Amino acid sequence: MIISRLAALAAGVAAALAPIAAEAQTQAQPGEAAFRAMFKEMIETDTSAASGDCTVLANKIAARMQAAGFPAKNLKVMVPDGAPKAGNLVAWLPGKDPKAKAVLMLGHIDVVNAFRADWTRDPFALVEENGQFYGRGVSDMKSQDAIWADNMVRYNAEGYHPRRTIRMALTCGEEGGGFVNGADWLAQNHRELVDAGIGLTEGGGGDLDAEGKRLAVTVMAAEKVFSVFTLEITGPGGHSSKPRNDNIIEALGQALANLKTLSFPTQLNENSRLYFETLATRADPETAAAIRKVLADPADPAANAVLDRSVSYHAMLRTTCIPTLVEGGHATNAQPQRAKATINCRTLPGASVDEAEAAIVKAVHNPLMKVTRGLVGAARAPSPPITPELVAPIRKVAATIFPGVPVTPMQETFGTDAGRLVAVGIPVYGFSALFRGDDAGNIHGLNEHISVQSVMDARSFMYRLIKDYADAK
Repeated sequence: MIISRLAALAAGVAAALAPIAAEAQTQAQPGEAAFRAMFKEMIETDTSAASGDCTVLANKIAARMQAAGFPAKNLKVMVPDGAPKAGNLVAWLPGKDPKAKAVLMLGHIDVVNAFRADWTRDPFALVEENGQFYGRGVSDMKSQDAIWADNMVRYNAEGYHPRRTIRMALTCGEEGGGFVNGADWLAQNHRELVDAGIGLTEGGGGDLDAEGKRLAVTVMAAEKVFSVFTLEITGPGGHSSKPRNDNIIEALGQALANLKTLSFPTQLNENSRLYFETLATRADPETAAAIRKVLADPADPAANAVLDRSVSYHAMLRTTCIPTLVEGGHATNAQPQRAKATINCRTLPGASVDEAEAAIVKAVHNPLMKVTRGLVGAARAPSPPITPELVAPIRKVAATIFPGVPVTPMQETFGTDAGRLVAVGIPVYGFSALFRGDDAGNIHGLNEHISVQSVMDARSFMYRLIKDYADAK
């Protein structure tokens, strides 16, 4: 029943009304200078757990919003007890109908750490170059955060009075690393500040092919689940001048090499199937043919080989596990006594973490290697259904800004804070209107980037979309 309804929605988009001419983006949008200034300040304020401070940025955004006329009484910087650097900013624009459920704009302001020596440019400076923004957080997810705060300022300046209250929560801790997770903290302790009938956060948005063609506008309907394992092996060590045959760093290296053979089967669910059915009508001929074969037979090896060229398609179709950290040894002139690696897995919705652990143990193939399960993401509550009330406004705005590009549900390859709010009954979906290529702007990696055009298009899109939700009957 759900599948047929989702399919009907996706099909309806493909047969949308004749495209309206896309808006010219060569001229600056209203308030663009102020938006760019806010975005710049967000990027240039370090909010990584290793060296940054979310509270500092929350206060800066609040000050900027107040300077633009947003009432201080509708802004709060919320800091969890014992976590002075894990501040969150909440804001609200009161609606005319107190009985109507609010619309929530949710985003995290913390970022993954970045080492300046490794980057081509300073990661904590916003650089615009060759049509791209560069800097830690430009794609994940400070561009969307800046759009959310910009929306609130623009709506207030216009004297806009929505039917539904519009709420914004810019939170800390989504990336982990030691910060308190602000979305969870607010949901558990200050629900009234984030309660809503519909919420949007990161995830989804839009996909570009290698030539920059827009393939689909995507709405996140499901997420993968995060889990961590460690591989550890110990030995007696000794002087480096008298090598042993059982060097444990070599043993760990072999175990990691064995993990390269680890491959989980291709599995489609209702959301990934709808996504690939949509892409089959838009992708290049070779990719489209491979998609159709995988839709008919998920185990088709030749078709999977074609789709696996895309890191996004590969991750969307199966559980994945990769090494992310390695440590070992204690001195340059000593044989190692301990070597350890961290394995990060992303399991498909509904997949068993036990099965992932068993697959790691089998692939490592070394009884002396201790495999320990660490942090496992909470089992996520079922994602809220993709309804016409969610999709119709997205379709309407997309027809103007991205004419002819279909809208489709999809399963994201990562996890978001949506699950924290869904768990307490607040329906939150992943949608950003930000178009990205296969590497998603190298999120979490070196020289993170996103196209200037993508950010400006998303700003225009989200300004309209949130109004449509807020004025809905």
